[in-house]
Amino acid sequence: MRHYTVLRLLLACFFLYFAWPLIPQAASQLEIVFWGIWLIFLLLVVGANLATLLRMTSPPVMEQERVRSRETVNH
Repeated sequence: MRHYTVLRLLLACFFLYFAWPLIPQAASQLEIVFWGIWLIFLLLVVGANLATLLRMTSPPVMEQERVRSRETVNH
């Protein structure tokens, strides 16, 4: 299920594409802090998804494939 990771990376790049022109226009201290926190969060999202894509970490639980095993009852 690597396509979910790729889609999340593409979505992060899409958000960065729209936010990048607005970042240099930050005038007040509050805007600078907001964009700084936003960029740090973006880096965390991209880093986590790259780690999942490169199989450095296991994927989230909902994306892990289930291994079906047959249960037998011993009497």
